[in-house]
Amino acid sequence: MLGVSRTRAYQITNSKSFPDPVVVLSVGRIWRAEDVERWIRDHRPDLQDAEE
Repeated sequence: MLGVSRTRAYQITNSKSFPDPVVVLSVGRIWRAEDVERWIRDHRPDLQDAEE
C-alpha cells in the first residue's frame, strides 16, 4: 500500500502516529485496513491520490 521497503514499513509502523495493531500474532501484527487507509490519507496524501 505504501510502496516502501520492508525496513521503511517497519519504521513507519513503529512510529507514534501509526495506528496500533488490533492484534499481535506469532506471525506479526494485524491492523484494520480502514485504520491504515486513514493514516495514509492523513500522512501520505500523495499516495491517496494515486489510488483513485
